[in-house]
Parts: sequence; structure tokens; C-alpha cells
Amino acid sequence: MSKLRYTSALIIGSGAGLSASLARLLAGQGLKIGLAARNPQKLASLAADTRARTFACDAADPEQMAKLFEDADKAIGEPDVVIYNASGRLRGAIAELDPKAVEQAIAVTAFGGFLAGQEAARRMLKHGRGAILFTGATASVKGYALSAPFAMGKFALRGLAQSMARELGPKGIHVAHFVIDGGIRNPGREEPADRPDSMLDPDAIAETYFNILMQPRSTWTWEVELRPWVEKF
Repeated sequence: MSKLRYTSALIIGSGAGLSASLARLLAGQGLKIGLAARNPQKLASLAADTRARTFACDAADPEQMAKLFEDADKAIGEPDVVIYNASGRLRGAIAELDPKAVEQAIAVTAFGGFLAGQEAARRMLKHGRGAILFTGATASVKGYALSAPFAMGKFALRGLAQSMARELGPKGIHVAHFVIDGGIRNPGREEPADRPDSMLDPDAIAETYFNILMQPRSTWTWEVELRPWVEKF
């Protein structure tokens, strides 16, 4: 198996679920960790567990995203792994949705992914190496009723990831998109006792992200779909 080539990771859109599992796994592998969220105070316990630095950032704000990377450069070194987990969720009937709220949801899910990817690429291109990972959802490939804003954002994020993978892969930067097709188990949200493993285990998802980071460049994956064994296709 290839040796892990990375030294620091910046996780944008951090919280108690998947991003926490990713932080713990990568910190356990010796990476320096940066955790970014609108409210970094909620990350205090996770940061203590992983010796991570925390940052406040509105992912849809270009100035805040640029400052986040500048601050991360100083705190953990230029991150050679960037994981974009942030998303804006908004449900409602298409005839009743507030356009401003839709605009904000898409901005966080898709435009924020662009901003993060751009800042990451600017740094990684100088070194000819790095990994940029985007967290998608069922909505990346299938739009549901009453969920148009989420589908619009996730479809756009998937297109961004695919385009970046084709542009940056030949330059040594591994870009990958993860379709999380199902509910993720997290504190306060677990599957019924009569349906074991019907939700995705965040630690297991994190292991898949790590396996992608370990791939030799002769077999890089640009997209992975993960779903529980009972999930309908």
C-alpha cells in the first residue's frame, strides 16, 4: 500500500458528524488539523481531542474564505488536504420558496465549494501535489420533490468536482467527490433497533475518504458512492 503523503488537513463545514470522524482519523495518522465552521465554539471538544486549530468562516463569503486559508497557512501550514463538507439545506414547495433563502443555500453548498477549491488549488499547484475532497449527497445525482435548492447546490458541486478533477489531476492534485446516499448516523440521530446498519456510520465513511487519500495516482478515483446495504438505488 502507498504511504500517506499528506501532512495537514483543513475541514470546512465542521461539526459533530462526518467531519468529526474525519478529524479524528486524520489526526490519528499524524496530520495537523484545521476545523472551520460558522460557530467554531461548538468545535471545542473535537479540537481538544484532535489537537486541531479552529476557525470561524462563512463559506459563501470570498473574503472570509481567503482569510480562512491565510490563517490556516500560519496555524497548521499550507493544507495539502482540503475537505469541503459545508452545505445549505432548504426545503419547501417550489411556488413558496423565498428566493433569497434559496440563493443563500446554493451559495453555501456550491459557491463555497468553488471558493474553497480555488484557494486550495492556488496553494497545491505550487507544489504539484495535494487532495481536494467534496462531500456530496443523494441530491448530487437525484432531485427530490420539495428539495430543489439542495439538489441545485449539490448538482453544481458535483460538476465543480468533476471539472476540477480533469483539470488538476494531470497536475498532481487528486480531486474526489463523495455521494453520500443515505442518512448519516450521528449523536441524537440513530437508526431504529429493528433496522441495524440502515444508516451510514460516519467512521466508516471517513475510512473511505482515507482510502481515497491512499490511492496511487495510477488509480485515482474521482467519485465514490456510499450507501447502506438497505438503501434503495
